[in-house]
Amino acid sequence: MIHQIATYLKWLPKTFHLHGIHSPFVYTLSKECLKNKRSTKHTQEIQQYRERLLGTERLIEVTDFGAGSRVFKSNTRKISAIAKYAGATQKRMLLLQRIIAYFNPEQLLEIGTSLGMATFAMAKGSQHTHITSLEGCPATLAVAKETLDHFNVTNVTLVEGKFTDSIKQLGNHKLDMIYFDGNHSKEATLAYAHSLLPTAINGTVWIFDDIHWSKEMTAAWGEIKKLPQVSVSIDCYWLGLVFFRNEQATEDFYVRL
Repeated sequence: MIHQIATYLKWLPKTFHLHGIHSPFVYTLSKECLKNKRSTKHTQEIQQYRERLLGTERLIEVTDFGAGSRVFKSNTRKISAIAKYAGATQKRMLLLQRIIAYFNPEQLLEIGTSLGMATFAMAKGSQHTHITSLEGCPATLAVAKETLDHFNVTNVTLVEGKFTDSIKQLGNHKLDMIYFDGNHSKEATLAYAHSLLPTAINGTVWIFDDIHWSKEMTAAWGEIKKLPQVSVSIDCYWLGLVFFRNEQATEDFYVRL
């Protein structure tokens, strides 16, 4: 928590009004997508997905391959508690839905399905987008599948297994977008990023969740921004975006949502 407060106080002065953004690409993205909080036709569906999980008191045994939990002391957890404390908030779900609708990617990879809350939001962003979502925990993946099926989601493929193994199976298949929300450690995050660099094309977008969750994640985010293939980064404090755009001058932006 101390790290998060300290990084927020450093980050806040770097944010600026939209008219201070001199990149037309980033200005339009910020105005029309990141800061555009108007309700869409999917807002109610996203709320219903969350509420269904928040109302599920069933216990499951969670297999955690990541950096661990700051909330849960046991691997036996209520689905409702996972949704409340570890799942994507409504604000994050709506933002992800807007990002997918804005970029309309064909192939999207999600690292870390959990209960499928972010998965559902992104699937609703565009029916044109096919999402491959990776999850290491069989129990949470089963809940995600059950819930996604309940809401008749057809543009998602769920893959069970360790992330490193699943990523290797992807090979160099080109991806328009990747959402990194799995193992929140520096070593794992950087390993996934370097492994997936061959999948990037001009126009690819990478989204990283919880970039200031810990000192490790902040350090990982700093290294990812410096990758020579990356031209633009946007730091929204809890969410980070990097862009592979050959035509774009290299620059870092800080946007308050």
